[in-house]
This record gives sequence, structure tokens and C-alpha cells, in this order.
Amino acid sequence: MKTHLSGLFFFMLLCLSIFNGYSQQLTANDALVQRISNHTSRNIVTEISESSSNTDFFEISSLKDKTLIKGNNPVSIATGLNWYLKYGAGIQISWNNLTQDFPDQMPGIQQTIRKETTLSRRYYLNYCTFSYTMAFWDWDRWEKELDWMALHGVNLALSITGNETVWYNVLKRAGYSTEEINEFIAGPAYIAWWQMNNLEGWGGPNPDEWYKQQEILQKKILARMKELGIQPVLPGYAGMVPRNIGGKLGYRITDPGTWCTFNRPAFLSPDDPNFTAFATMYYEEMEKLYGKADYYAIDPFHEGGNTKNIDLDKAGKTIMSAMKQANPKAVWVAQAWQKNPREKMIAGLNAHDLLVLDLYSEKRPQWGDSTSVWKRSDGFGKHDWMYCMLLNFGGRVGLHGKMNRVINGFYDARAQAQGQTMLGVGVTAEGIENNPVMYELLYELPWRDQRFTKNEWLAGYTRARYGKSCPEVDEAWTLLSESSYNCPDDYPGEGAVESVLCARPHLPVNKVSTWGDAKLYYDSDYTRQAAKLLLDAAPDFAGIPNFEYDLTDVLRQSIADKGNVLLNQLTEAYRQKQLQDFQTGADEFLKLILYQDELLSLRSEFSVGSWLEQAKSLSENKDNQQLYEWNARTLITVWGNRAASETGGLHDYSHREWSGLLSGLYYKRWKLFFDATIQELEGKPAPAIDFFEMENQWTHENSVYPVVIENNLIDKAAAIYKKVFE
Repeated sequence: MKTHLSGLFFFMLLCLSIFNGYSQQLTANDALVQRISNHTSRNIVTEISESSSNTDFFEISSLKDKTLIKGNNPVSIATGLNWYLKYGAGIQISWNNLTQDFPDQMPGIQQTIRKETTLSRRYYLNYCTFSYTMAFWDWDRWEKELDWMALHGVNLALSITGNETVWYNVLKRAGYSTEEINEFIAGPAYIAWWQMNNLEGWGGPNPDEWYKQQEILQKKILARMKELGIQPVLPGYAGMVPRNIGGKLGYRITDPGTWCTFNRPAFLSPDDPNFTAFATMYYEEMEKLYGKADYYAIDPFHEGGNTKNIDLDKAGKTIMSAMKQANPKAVWVAQAWQKNPREKMIAGLNAHDLLVLDLYSEKRPQWGDSTSVWKRSDGFGKHDWMYCMLLNFGGRVGLHGKMNRVINGFYDARAQAQGQTMLGVGVTAEGIENNPVMYELLYELPWRDQRFTKNEWLAGYTRARYGKSCPEVDEAWTLLSESSYNCPDDYPGEGAVESVLCARPHLPVNKVSTWGDAKLYYDSDYTRQAAKLLLDAAPDFAGIPNFEYDLTDVLRQSIADKGNVLLNQLTEAYRQKQLQDFQTGADEFLKLILYQDELLSLRSEFSVGSWLEQAKSLSENKDNQQLYEWNARTLITVWGNRAASETGGLHDYSHREWSGLLSGLYYKRWKLFFDATIQELEGKPAPAIDFFEMENQWTHENSVYPVVIENNLIDKAAAIYKKVFE
């Protein structure tokens, strides 16, 4: 009898344990609903439900006066929630509108909606995103982004925040002083390139509070990821060591050379027994702070790097072995970018131990597409991979996308032999908070079995984004889908057409950043017409945050495109030595910069003040605030020192078409240039201009730029349109 009661008691405890775990999962989704609705939701309930097959699924149905969303895990439920909000309730959670009050009575579901996918992974983030967008995020901003991830089905995300604290502890164990460590670890805005083995120390030294702050932040991020069902990809050990470690500790190292004139960290030879010892120390310190991960991001020799005299096969196996020693079930995640991952490095690795991110699938796929300039004839062979959209470079502003290519490339890849090893999709943008249409499109692909056209999809997108639509709005988006979001495959630049308003002045302007392009691949009148159509429809959409953001962005693009056309005319006037035409055109161009600045001052998302205040807000210490602000200013202008900016080609790589920056720097550059050019056309000696010195001076300023959202945006936008185009 006692044995029977003991068994019954154990069974009850087991059931209670299962129920508690089940309740916690429900609580995670319920808490998500409340956060994104500002605690106004009353009509949405969620439920975990087992999947009968090897698929993720969500199901949306009615339950009395409520909407029931089922799924096989928290992320599936969150994806179903987002689908219901967009296509059932006309509510789109977007970067410009990450929370919003829900109506008292949400629309009901007339017929059950069920979506399934066999693609088990949906990936998010690029190392660069952590610098170009996230460098100065606090927990409040991170919390909203993690909710955004879950809503979009992301269940695998890069998570490098706080890794500098891991390295700090490792190097302390190795005998380095705090001063020596800070000469190695990069500053707050440059962590991404240090993590990718591109540079040492630039942007630092970091104050002690930075390490502590980032450690606390990462622990919160990882805890919320676990709650939502998102698996983190932590930085693994790629062989990176300080350049001076050979002399200090006697390690055998390879000098991998330079990156854009910056000295790269050294690569610890896989033949050196210290490799495994150092890697073990690294993973131990990471586990102490953040625990084990099932995925580690490892990218040796990113964007070049000297591999001479390195046995790549052995390097790959040694890196893998060290990772597996830390966690036998862990997977190495590698970026397919340029020559990486080196084929000799991954050929000897076991299937399913490596997951390759085909980083730029929409333009330069490496999965086996025969039309790609970066094609690998056999793709990634036996290794798993993901179809990724890069989209944005440097956090630069601009309407941009390859809608047709993203859609068709995905379905084409699935239909090929390489589709058998494709685990899912991912976004690997260098900068986010832009072009939300492309992110919505990409993350819906796994849940749509049948190939579709961009026009079919856009019809639902506008209603989802604004809660309603009209002929003018639909026509505007058709124009955009045929112009800025229809970038041709052979367009030479990386990312959006660059705004010449932001260019370091010269004639002609073919590009603003070294690897970008300023040539329009569409008629500039397309974006002007789209802006006018949105303005015509605006009275019926006043107060809708997504609409007002898009109106600002589309009008911004139309003004930038007019600047492009105007500068071509100015270039011709200069060639023809037409002084009067040049003077008139220069005045008009300068006015255009100020009109753009005026427009973008209406939205905080397009204000340099938002970026700078975000940086300063991370500390109450004045010296630390100055360091953070200098990091923020330098990244978006000269990027690095004079050598990196000029010889390395990094100046204006991360230029931003933002209010404050337009009037505070770009206008002044162009005014100085135009004045000098007019002197030249008048036959007078023109002064030489040191633009780097001018830009570098701006990075050391502490001028304050306002951060506001204008309530009367539509009327003011209409007035600016009239000034520019009528």
C-alpha cells in the first residue's frame, strides 16, 4: 500500500512539473501579447499543441468571443499571433511602431487558418547589425526587438552582446593587464569588426562600466530568448588572439595582415598546442557568464586575411574540436561571404556539424545558383545552409529591395538538389529599422507553400500595414514595387541607391561610399508619383503610425532622387563651364538638402539626435558619455582614422540621410565645395579642401540635435513636397 501511494505521489509530482512547464510557456506568449499591446489585449488566448509531424505550425481560430492561437512551440504561436494581427486585425508591429493599443473588441476569425513549415530554422542578424544599429541599445529597446523576432518566426539569432566581457576575463587569466586588454578590445561602436577579426582596439579604451553593463544586458537578452524559444548563436572561438601574444606568451601565430588599413588580430596556429588550451579557456569563461550554446558563430579569415602556410583542413578540424569539447552537440555557424567559409576548411567536417548562412542570397548566392558571380557549383555540399537576405549595408537609409529575386530565389533553391540541405531563411542585414516591407516578405516565405508574385502579396501587405487601403495607396506601392523594390540583379552597388545629398563633394558623384552606387536604376518620377499618391490619401490615414512613417520615407526618397538628377545637371554645367547655370543649380541643390533636413526632423527615426542621445544615455559619467558619442559620430562619418577613412575607403560607408547630419555636416561640405568650384569657374584660384579634417572635427563636437515626432506631420510633409516639386 505504501509503495502504491509513493508511486501515486510521484506521478502527481510529475504531472505538476509538466503542468508548470506548460504554464510557463503559456505565460511567455501571454506576456508577449500584453507587451506589444501596451497591456490592452483582452481577446487573444494562446495554447501549446503537439505537432503530429516534423513540422512547425500555428493555427488561428475562434473560441467564443476570443481568438485562439495554437502552435507547437512559443515561436510558432508568436508567428501565428503576428499573422492574425496583420491579416485578421490590420495591425502590423513594425520598428516605427513596436507597441500599440489594441481595440477593445478584436476582429473574430470566420474560418480556421493553419500554416505549417518543414523549414526548422529562421535566422536573424549580422555581426555588423550590433554596431550599425544596436551599438547603444538598452534593455527597453532590446526587449522590443526580441518580441519582434518572435513575432516574425525567428528561432535562431546571433547574440554577441557582452562578449567583450568574456574576452576581458580570458585575457586576465592569460596574464594581461586591464590596459593591455583595452588595447585589444574595440570600442562600443566597433565591437562587430573586432569580433570578426578585422581590427584591434579602435574606438576604445572601454570604461569598466561598459563591460559590467553589457554583461548584465546579455544575461537579460539570453533569459528572454530562452523564454520565447529563440536559440542564441554565441560567438565561438575562431583562433583570434592579440597580435602581441607571441611575444608575451610565446604562442605561435600567423599575422593575417590588415583590413582597410587596420591591423587584424593574430591567428593562433592550429599546430600550436596552446590553441586547444586557449579555446578551452575561452569557452569556460563564456559558460561561466552566459552558459552553453547549441550554436556558435565562427568566421576565421573574414573579408580576406592571410592564410599562407595555414593548413586549412587542420584549422577547421581544430576549431570544430574545441567547440565540440565545450558542447558535443553544438553546431558551427559560418557566414558565406566572399571566399568564406573556405572550402578546404569545411570539407573534412561532418554533415550537420556546420550551418552555413548564404549571406547574400538575393544577389550573390553561393548555394549553387548557376547565375551567381559567387556561385559554388556544388553549393555547400553535405552541409546545412540557410537562404538569407542581406538587403542593407552600413545602416544606410534608402528604399531598396529585390522583391522578385527574393521570392523566386527561395522557391528555386527549394526545388534544387541543394534544397534538401536548406534548413530555412534568415535576415543578415548590416543595419535594420529600414524597409520593413522586405522583412515581412522574407519571414513569410517558409509559411507559404506555393510560389506567389509580389503583386499578389502586396495587396495584403498594405491592408496589414495600415489597417485599410485605398486605390491611391495601392497604386503608390505598385510604383515602388516596380522601381526601388525592383533592383536589377546586375546593379553594381551594395544596398540602396545612395543619396548624393550625403556624398563627400566632387563631380560627378557616382557613389557615396566606396562599395555603393548612386546611379538610379529607375525613373526618379516613380518615387515622386508614389509620394504624391500617399499625400493625396493622407487625410484618411492621419494618425496611423505606419502610414506616417512610410509617407516620410517615400517623400525622403523622392527628394533624394531629385537630388541625383539635379547633380547630374550640375555636373554637365561644370563640364560646359556654364557659370550662371552652375550657380543656380548649386543654390537649388543646397536648398534641397535643407528641405530634406526639415522633412526628416519630423520623425525621430530619421534624426541623428536619436542616435547620439541613445549613445550618451548609457552613462551618467561625462567622460564616458563623450567616448560613446565620439564612437557614434565617427562610425557614421569618417569611420576610422585618416588612413582607414581615405586609403581604406571607409569614409561615409555608414552615411545616414538624417536630420541634423544633413544640415550639420553634409550641407556645409557641399557649400564649401560649391563656393570653391564657382571660384574655379570664375578663373580664380580655388582653395584645397581637406574633407577628412572637416568631418573629423564634427566627430569631436558636442552639439545637441533635437529628437521629436511632429504631430502635424502630414500638413508639413505636403508643404515640403510643394516647395520641392511645384
